[in-house]
Amino acid sequence: MKIKILIPVFNDWQSLSKLLNNIDNEIQNINHEFSIIIVDDASTFDRQLETEDLSNINSIKILVMKENRGHARCIAAGLKYILEKEEFDYVIPMDGDGEDRPEEIKEFIKTIENNPGKIVVGERVKRSETFIFKLCYFFHKLITLAFTGHSIKFGNFTCLTKSTVEKLISEKATWNSFSGALTKVEKNKISIPSIRGERYFGPSKMSFSNLLKHSLSIISVFKNAVLLRSALFIIFYVYLIKSNATIIMLIPFILLLIMIYSISSLSMRENMDEFKDCLKNIASIENLK
Repeated sequence: MKIKILIPVFNDWQSLSKLLNNIDNEIQNINHEFSIIIVDDASTFDRQLETEDLSNINSIKILVMKENRGHARCIAAGLKYILEKEEFDYVIPMDGDGEDRPEEIKEFIKTIENNPGKIVVGERVKRSETFIFKLCYFFHKLITLAFTGHSIKFGNFTCLTKSTVEKLISEKATWNSFSGALTKVEKNKISIPSIRGERYFGPSKMSFSNLLKHSLSIISVFKNAVLLRSALFIIFYVYLIKSNATIIMLIPFILLLIMIYSISSLSMRENMDEFKDCLKNIASIENLK
């Protein structure tokens, strides 16, 4: 099998160097062809990658982007490039900082060998962040379930079939949220346990504000379901408080309106014309190996 590992990166070259070495070590006894596609999201730091000793990786290619578009759109552009320009059987998108652990690649491969043609997602069973962040992440999953009807326990770290990549490229939501789009286009997914690793270097980039935007971006993929459930909640809540309406009692209603406005704004990022033209943002393609 030909397997492409897709890694978006912005400035974090030190972590990426370590990740590439770890990937090379982990795949040495796997009898499949592995290649790396790196999407450089218009980094402002000089690149420093050591690739000479990576004997188990078949090739390494960097797509250097002209303009910074963000993590989700780097993955979307990378998938589009791989589908149109590369020969492959599976794609594994993963973060370049070590939080997606390369030792779990073997579990992905074992699972697809036993279940050919199926997609596999790494379901988070353990995280490495602070208690406060874990609590916020729990509420993110709870709110997502409540307003969309979907329990989304995975991130970018997945193993995608070619047919799934084709579906994602035809889905405008992919330009906004990878995990939301994947949940929308694929109902039958095999889950394997995945532990969120610690960053190799530097602090995590997933701040509270980034988590909030990430959560709302996923929810915005299912905006029609959200609007319907929100309407039902408003009707029920108004009936519940009609005899005891106070300013404090209106706070949940106000927060809900803010959320609806936010997801409506984020859903505007689902621009299919931009998605179709995203490869025009590639300034150069560099073959490192």
